Amino acid sequence: MGRILAIDFGTKRTGLAVTDPLRIMANGLETVPTKDLMLYLEKYVASEQVDVVVLGLPTQMNGADSQTMQEIRAFGANFQKKFPAIELVYVDERFTSVLAHRTMLEAGLKKKARQDKALVDKISATIILQSYLETLNGT
Repeated sequence: MGRILAIDFGTKRTGLAVTDPLRIMANGLETVPTKDLMLYLEKYVASEQVDVVVLGLPTQMNGADSQTMQEIRAFGANFQKKFPAIELVYVDERFTSVLAHRTMLEAGLKKKARQDKALVDKISATIILQSYLETLNGT
């Protein structure tokens, strides 16, 4: 059984999270410049078995597409062409940045750490992945 990888796609940076091999826990993996994302994924998939990729869709509160939705869908289409054997699942990621900031506050991180956008992106990807795992487990 391969890992599940989550992507919090951004125009500048993209946060990544991955499960353990047994798909029990979601862990932050990395934040990479979006321009280098496909190359990073090629290397990662070559070294780790990944069966599912969860890609966050930032839908607006009224259900309309967000500004980055076209870029995310284009990335998803390119991903499917490059990795046809890996299942791609889209999930709603509306509140992940807010939850990431709340998580950082609750963890007692200092203000400077909370302003680290790369850390926020990685935590957001972890939240996306954890929520996906919860839907799989029916919780």
